[in-house]
Amino acid sequence: MSDDILSSGRVAVVTGAAVGIGAAAARHFLARGMRLCLFDRDGDALAALVRDLDRGEDVRTVVGDVTDHDALQKLCDTAYESFGEVALLFNNAGIHHGAGPWEDLPAWRHQLEVNFFSIVAAQTIFVPRMLTQKGRSAIVNLGSKEGITTPPGNAAYSVAKAGVKVLTEQLAHELREAVGDKLTAHLLVPGYTWTPMNAAQKEDGAAKPDAAWTADQLLDFFDKRFRRGDFYIIAPDNDVTPELDIRRIRWATGDMTENRPALSRWHPDWKAQFEAFAASG
Repeated sequence: MSDDILSSGRVAVVTGAAVGIGAAAARHFLARGMRLCLFDRDGDALAALVRDLDRGEDVRTVVGDVTDHDALQKLCDTAYESFGEVALLFNNAGIHHGAGPWEDLPAWRHQLEVNFFSIVAAQTIFVPRMLTQKGRSAIVNLGSKEGITTPPGNAAYSVAKAGVKVLTEQLAHELREAVGDKLTAHLLVPGYTWTPMNAAQKEDGAAKPDAAWTADQLLDFFDKRFRRGDFYIIAPDNDVTPELDIRRIRWATGDMTENRPALSRWHPDWKAQFEAFAASG
């Protein structure tokens, strides 16, 4: 159980906090009495969020890019100098734009720097200090279903998010072996969630699709699963059920165990078999 972490007076650090899932996280944690240290590269949007939260005495902000090690170090220093602890590090910042398997090396590097190496950097900065503080604490890394079932279309993003999954699994194991449940790690995997990043891929002014959850719905789901101690927090949406997620994940793993073609779910010779498998659950 993790009720002692998401509790009044504790401190949450959120990256990518100005909009979308990060902003929803800030609102969610503040509503539970937590104090916040928020990080984003968009200083104007971050300031607007803080005004909307209207709890300035409980909120600190740092403007910077997650690819900047010094900015992440400043985030950590600000949290500890202001509040004396970090109960929850919520690594949310990310981008979606990437590249295909044989194109645009700069886009590959940027994708990995933002979505993967920034989390590695944050862990190297925060974990040593979190290990020495009193009380239990946790790290939550934002994954993606595209890092688990790895659909075609954005190889760089899938590779980065697959890396986040493996990194967080390794972190959870190493922390468990070293300190038990004093500091835990968790992988949050959203379903289709309507955020500015998703909206940017649609026409201007597009309304939230019926299939998508709001970011607030995602945070409510996260809260319940985190409090019961889950490592894998894989969220559904209004279109994809938990049962369908399970079938998709099992099929993806079966590509190796059954020696099927890579990404057989999208292979013309296997597509019908996958659809029958998905429906059979």
